[in-house]
Amino acid sequence: MTTVVTDGLEGPAPKTSLMTVLVLAGNRLVYPIAGCTLLLALWWLGGYLIASDPDMMAFADFAPAPTFAALYKLISSGELVVTVASSLYRILAGLTWAIAIGVPVGVMIGYVATAMKVANVPFQFLRMISPLAWMPIAVLAFDSWDAAIIFLIVMAAVWPIIFSTANGVNKIDPNWFKVARNLGATGPQMLLRIVFPAIMMDVVAGIRLAVGVAWIVLVPAEYLGVTSGLGYAINDARDTLSYDTLAALVVVIGAIGYCLDVFCGILVRRFNWLGERDW
Repeated sequence: MTTVVTDGLEGPAPKTSLMTVLVLAGNRLVYPIAGCTLLLALWWLGGYLIASDPDMMAFADFAPAPTFAALYKLISSGELVVTVASSLYRILAGLTWAIAIGVPVGVMIGYVATAMKVANVPFQFLRMISPLAWMPIAVLAFDSWDAAIIFLIVMAAVWPIIFSTANGVNKIDPNWFKVARNLGATGPQMLLRIVFPAIMMDVVAGIRLAVGVAWIVLVPAEYLGVTSGLGYAINDARDTLSYDTLAALVVVIGAIGYCLDVFCGILVRRFNWLGERDW
């Protein structure tokens, strides 16, 4: 039980009332709710203006009411589950490969100064190439559309992880390595006891950036020959002029992307042992 000291007397800490908890929660939610309300209002206004214009009436289904009706239909029919599952599988596979490649490479170029000098220019050159520019190469190099899409996601996600990891290694105090060597630590022990605990926040921050980039690349990447996924569903809705379904899928993409970012933010806070920044 938590105790407090008042005028030299020790006693139990006062319990937080339910009303206080609700007030604090309300204060934290008031701004996000206000922002979402403003966004919906602007969306509704845009839909109203489109519906009022005879030249734009064909796109009136982009308005909130038709969009949420189509979203309910997608959820109730079960189509959305299969669509989202396919995209999440590709994102997870691509991020897994990006982490498996990016973290060791980032540690190496961050720890070995010569490796950074050699790799910096080629890596910066490759990083600035749009991941979608690799699409023709991916189609030729891989025997399945899924593998090609995963490759494009890896090319989008690996660079934030590499450079964030290398930056974390560069920030480690060199005296830690000297002390470890004096105590007889081996290379693997220094990696496990010094390097990885010290860089975890930077690694997770890099993964958070990578998730955002990969999620943006996913939709156009799924315009390839696949027959599932959010990108395929959007392309299909566009071809069939189902603008309400297209708008509903856009909402789903934004919602899932936001949830992924929130989850990564929780991981960043978990490893931010200094607690210096509110993500």
